Amino acid sequence: MEVAVAQNNTATPTIPVNVGMVLDLEAWTGKLGLSCFNMALSDFYSNHSDYRTRLVLNTRDSKGDVVGTAATALDLIKNAQVQAIIGPENSMLANFIINVGNKAQVPIISFSATSPSLSSIRYPYFFRATHSDSSQVKAISAIIQAFGWREAVPIYVDNEFGEGFIPYLFDALEEINVRIPYRSVISSEANDQEIEEELHKLTTKQTRVFIVHMTPILGSRLFDIAKAVGLISEGYVWIMTNGMTNLRSWMDHSDMESLQGVLGVRNYVPKSKELESFKVRWKRKFLLNNPSMVNSELDIFGLWAYDAAFALAMAVEKLNNANFSFEESKGVGNARTDLESLGISQNGPKLVQALSSTRFKGLSGKFEFVNGQLEPSVFQIVNVIGNGEKAIGFWTSKYGLIKKLNFTNVKGYSTSRANLGTIIWPGDSHSVPKSKRLKIGVPVKKYFREFVSVPPGSSPNSSVNPTGYSIDVFEAVMKAMPYTVHYDFYAFVNANGETAGTYNDLIDQVFYGKYDAAVGDISIVANRSLYIDFTLPYIESDVVMVVPIKNNPNRNALVFLEPLTGDLWVTSACFFVFIGFVIWVLEHRISEDFRGPPSHQVGTSLWFSFTTMVFAHRERVVSNLSRFVVIIWCFVVLILTQSYTASLTSLLTVKQLQPTVTDVKELLKSGENVAFPNLSFTQGFIQQLNFNSTNVKTYNSVDVVFELFNKGSTNGGIAAAFGETPYWNHLPEKYCMKYTTVGPTIKTGGFGFVFPKGSPLVADVSRAILNVTESDKMREIENKWLKKHCTDSSTLVSSNRLDLGSFWGLFLITGVAATLALIISVADFLYKQRDVLCDSEVSAWKRILKVLRDFDRKDPTSHTFRQSELTEGRRIDNIEMMGAVEASPNTNCRVVLQTRTRQI
Repeated sequence: MEVAVAQNNTATPTIPVNVGMVLDLEAWTGKLGLSCFNMALSDFYSNHSDYRTRLVLNTRDSKGDVVGTAATALDLIKNAQVQAIIGPENSMLANFIINVGNKAQVPIISFSATSPSLSSIRYPYFFRATHSDSSQVKAISAIIQAFGWREAVPIYVDNEFGEGFIPYLFDALEEINVRIPYRSVISSEANDQEIEEELHKLTTKQTRVFIVHMTPILGSRLFDIAKAVGLISEGYVWIMTNGMTNLRSWMDHSDMESLQGVLGVRNYVPKSKELESFKVRWKRKFLLNNPSMVNSELDIFGLWAYDAAFALAMAVEKLNNANFSFEESKGVGNARTDLESLGISQNGPKLVQALSSTRFKGLSGKFEFVNGQLEPSVFQIVNVIGNGEKAIGFWTSKYGLIKKLNFTNVKGYSTSRANLGTIIWPGDSHSVPKSKRLKIGVPVKKYFREFVSVPPGSSPNSSVNPTGYSIDVFEAVMKAMPYTVHYDFYAFVNANGETAGTYNDLIDQVFYGKYDAAVGDISIVANRSLYIDFTLPYIESDVVMVVPIKNNPNRNALVFLEPLTGDLWVTSACFFVFIGFVIWVLEHRISEDFRGPPSHQVGTSLWFSFTTMVFAHRERVVSNLSRFVVIIWCFVVLILTQSYTASLTSLLTVKQLQPTVTDVKELLKSGENVAFPNLSFTQGFIQQLNFNSTNVKTYNSVDVVFELFNKGSTNGGIAAAFGETPYWNHLPEKYCMKYTTVGPTIKTGGFGFVFPKGSPLVADVSRAILNVTESDKMREIENKWLKKHCTDSSTLVSSNRLDLGSFWGLFLITGVAATLALIISVADFLYKQRDVLCDSEVSAWKRILKVLRDFDRKDPTSHTFRQSELTEGRRIDNIEMMGAVEASPNTNCRVVLQTRTRQI
């Protein structure tokens, strides 16, 4: 069918330009698009009678079939040589025709194919005169964020229309930390029974928020069945994408009964006089040709078809005298298919440029192709009520949710629910639907019940009211959440009311879905986090040893050796000898104090070195190098002696508070018995330490532990018990001076709350834990449940021995300084002996012996010996003068000279 537009009556000749239209003329969108496109061409050329080009519309019926669509597209390009093709109306049919258009360089313009998988980046000759489905995901996520829902389930059709939309929805929800626990996929060919089976699956899920993305025909069936199943009722949230909301007017009134309370997102069309006038004209003309569709209303797809006709007519006119012919493909004579024989439009690239630069204000609003598609600016959010709908707000990319399109008082992006109007939810409810109540498992404990205590006789199927530190912390955290979370506690017990297993078993039930979370004194351990997610810890926890304290230790004669470890004693002694040797080397040639027989020199050197310990050395050092070494060594000795004194004092005064065992290795060597909590993860820790199974016992309460301690390891008791710091940091008062903790022996992540893998609650709960722990509320809870009866047990173990690791830096500095001084001194001596060492007439052995003899002798050039000789000379002169005076008859002068001699 060909439709030629009305020609003007002027003498100016017009240029006909063939364009094709491929639509399913039996479908609503096809009928709507054709009627609006024809009216647009008539309006356009009535207003632009001076234009030289005229579009000639060649319409083909695709009958909604992929093969039919392909055939009609090939026919339009090959036989009608159209310059552009409008349609088809859905994404699945458009996929093939777009590839044909690219091959023939013929622009394809669709006013209703919304799948994001169709883009101009992949297909440069494709123009989307509509909005991509991906543009609405931010609006949907803003609604979900406004009401604080943490999970949502998408329900979509399994074709190009549905599958192209889902990745963008996933990304948008992930940005606001909303989890998608399940995807409900409905086949486009599904019958009512198949749809019902899928919806029954949703009734078993915790999620109450559903996002529906499908065609109106399939969507209306889905909502009818959902209402029958009971999913369109109080407590549930349903959100329709624009695929259904834009075409809601096409549905029957019977379909509207199933949509009561449903929210919808649709493209906003600004009101205008031109739009209202067109609606009246279109209604009159459409009903004239389709009297059976009296209840049909114009929707946005018709407006986009109208504006697309304007854009195409304007773009073609820009080409003016362009060549609207086709160039035959090479090798046409050998072509085996119509695809191979397609010609190439001579005008295609120019028409693409013209369309890309076309912009105007159309009936649907601002019309401009950006990267081959229309850019949305505003989405309207509606609430289906009765036979109509109520606008409750808008969403824009710049401001988020707003009540009215008045931007004067709007500041920044908002997702506040206050920016939305009143909503009537499914079930005629005015209260915001909440997430499904969480079923939280709590452990049943026989010991350390200050953390979790469950009433006796609890049933596995009935909620309970537990108490304890962990429970109070969890409830405080829930109050600190940015939204309300409803939950019930269930005891982890069997039918007999006894505990149903270990903490690992409880965590497994969260993994399997029996519980939505687990709350208690549950340790954060790496292998557990492989299956579930932990929140941040609300209390620190490490594995420590609990051991008895030595009440009356036996003193021994060698107690003075205990402040320092063996390696520190040996190192100190070696340095005393080394420093004595260095001082001897530096001083024995220039100082009389370090000369004499060999035994005297050795004794003097060692004496000098060891007397520095009490700063009682009397030997004089005259070398500057020696003084440098002695200064550093005295500083090291000062620190050593002061540290030794402090450690010995602590050892002698606090010795009675020492633990009987300070290291796990001691237990392993001695084969002592140990105990660990029953049904605890520490059991695996004990196994890693390679304890003999015969030496391992379990305990279920604190009293059992102390009974085992009283027995002693040799009588079937224990020498140490392993446990976690939150338990043992608060020993009962009667045990304070008898037992203490040693460790930690292993680091853990602390106590945390357990949620299923990927739960969106984890991040929010973790942030709430930080808020609670930083407030006074945590201190109140600790004072209520975890009272400290004893002083910090870590102060009891205060007599640790000093080891080499604390002083190695000082020894290193001393060693380097002494060695450097030694090298300088020896180098200076050898330099002075260079004549002897270089005497080739004497054998090497004799030269070495001579150097060694010189090294043992005094250094006559030293200023110390020169000073001595000068003093000795003066003394001899004075003696001679005294003798001369004695020979003189003047006795008074003799006395004076004798006095002066004594003074000298």
